[in-house]
Amino acid sequence: MKLNRPAHLALTALLLAAPMAMRAADSIPVEDFARYPLVSDPNLSPDGKYLAVRVDDNENNSSSLVIFAVDDMQKPVSMLRMPKYELPLGITWVSPTRLVVAKGRQHGSLDKPESYGELLATDFDGKHQDYIYGYENASSRNASRGSDKGWGFVEGTPEQANGHFYMAEETWSNRGKYSLYDVDAVKNSRRLIGEIGVTGMDFMIGADGTAHFAYGTDDDYEHQVFHKEGNGWAAMSPAQVGYTFVPLTYTPDKQRIYARFNAGLGPSTLVEQDETGGDRKVLAKEDFGSVGYIQWTPRPSQPFATSPATGIPTVSYIDPNLPTSKLHMALSAKFPGSFVNFINFTEDGGVLLFSVSSDRDPGTYYLIDTHNYKVRKLFAYRPWIQPARMAERRPLRFKTSDGMELEAILTLPPGAGEHNLPMVLLPHGGPYGVADDWFFDDDAQFLASRGYLVLQVNYRGSSGRGRDFTQAGYLQWGTRIQQDLIDGVHWAIDQQYADPQRICVYGASFGGYSAMMSTIRAPGLFKCAVGYAGVYDLAMMYKKGDTQELKSGRSYLKTVIGKDDADLAANSPDKLADKITVPVLLVHGEDDERAPFAQAKAMRAALDAAHQPYQWLSKPGEAHGFREEKNVVEFYRTLEGFLDKYIGPHASGTAPTAP
Repeated sequence: MKLNRPAHLALTALLLAAPMAMRAADSIPVEDFARYPLVSDPNLSPDGKYLAVRVDDNENNSSSLVIFAVDDMQKPVSMLRMPKYELPLGITWVSPTRLVVAKGRQHGSLDKPESYGELLATDFDGKHQDYIYGYENASSRNASRGSDKGWGFVEGTPEQANGHFYMAEETWSNRGKYSLYDVDAVKNSRRLIGEIGVTGMDFMIGADGTAHFAYGTDDDYEHQVFHKEGNGWAAMSPAQVGYTFVPLTYTPDKQRIYARFNAGLGPSTLVEQDETGGDRKVLAKEDFGSVGYIQWTPRPSQPFATSPATGIPTVSYIDPNLPTSKLHMALSAKFPGSFVNFINFTEDGGVLLFSVSSDRDPGTYYLIDTHNYKVRKLFAYRPWIQPARMAERRPLRFKTSDGMELEAILTLPPGAGEHNLPMVLLPHGGPYGVADDWFFDDDAQFLASRGYLVLQVNYRGSSGRGRDFTQAGYLQWGTRIQQDLIDGVHWAIDQQYADPQRICVYGASFGGYSAMMSTIRAPGLFKCAVGYAGVYDLAMMYKKGDTQELKSGRSYLKTVIGKDDADLAANSPDKLADKITVPVLLVHGEDDERAPFAQAKAMRAALDAAHQPYQWLSKPGEAHGFREEKNVVEFYRTLEGFLDKYIGPHASGTAPTAP
């Protein structure tokens, strides 16, 4: 369980690193944007003596859980190495000396880390390791756990850390039935405290240690909420929970609950209410978007501040007179222009782990003693990034051609002014459950460092503005969503931010789809298009890729893109390649499971058949977004040269020759 010396030295150097000296070169190296963080996801033990972090070895595609003594951050106490390509997805302290770790995997850089349902437990010093749940049957209870083949998820912990945690389980043999257990992570024993025969459920545990709510999205892609009544579950009606309801936790007096809620289909609010929805009190709301970050006091937890899910995350205090509110105000004043996020307190509230980040700063982690207010820097998330050299990200709003108000985020190239700039439209992926925000963005910052204005539009379907806004993007992939993006470009031109003769579009995943479709829907508006890990044939999504493998995924596809073959073809770029009249760059990982490599090959074949020239970059071993640093560097350099050729200082206006 000891860290080898090279890794130990590298980690220590990172944790203690001072800001790097300003490079002499005018241009920030591509490598600075391609490098992944080494240390992330810090979590403070309940007594404040230890800090657990995730450490990645990106060169070897491996990760570890590393424990430090807070008093001596130079030498790790222990290290739990994960198998290749796996990572500690969740870190939960269940006592001052014991942790539970959820194993996960991230196939590509564009994917969200995915849980495999395996849970491990270990002491802080690496001793007493145990396999709590999963499919390997390697635990201390192996003889009695032969049926443990499924997925286990940490649902929470008791208010007082006592070695226990709450685990939701779904077995392979009984799909759609969720069970909730109180698990003793020391003895590796469990006690059933709730179950429900509905798939996709999360639980909220009450003060009595039993499940009070089950909520989630079922296989038909419908949101459902159930309340425990007696020995069974009762489905809650829209009159009780509205159309947006996520129970969070109970109030300090244990008599009521906090929840995200909206009676209609608009942005969600933060409320306090009875369990059945009575005597509801709105604690925080936003006019344009939903409530975003919620800041919590030490246990017994209560929300003391919120910030919006859209725009600059300006903090609003629910009760400004709370000591925790005053602490947050003081820290925010110490770090002007940044967002201060409280991560977790010690059990007695005496020590706080918090982060500071902004549009220019990927983030730095600190500890503060809440008795003497002494602040201690732990480490920067990406210490090689120099915030002073990064670009401003400016959230703005505009109205579309049909009158809808949307959010746009402009990233302004430093020192280039604000008018008549070469611009890259950068549509985000998803398209649902995803939105661009004010915080540091690798792609946007890289492009701005090369002199480009970057426009990101939170089109219909994006998250952060409620269910109706999301659903407004259903069945609109190639039509209204693309028009929202095009309207954003026209707005940027009308406001004289963008030079109308120097505009390209680049996107990844759904953004790659949009890069092709937007040029089809708005001929003459763009000078070039870049599709990275994109989807180009909608009908293929029903046949290939991991989305269609489960019933819930097929329901999702039916809901968001439909089943009509003619309509799918009419909105698939590979069926409309003859209408793409600008230079194209296609980039794809050959092991992509989300948007299979067949998608890129279909687009390439369509461009060939239409005699449309393009540039091509693919990499074996890469999945949904490149992860190998050398491949990311090559991609960024290829992207830089491609944009420079068509809208940059060396733009020639000529298309690449057909391969």
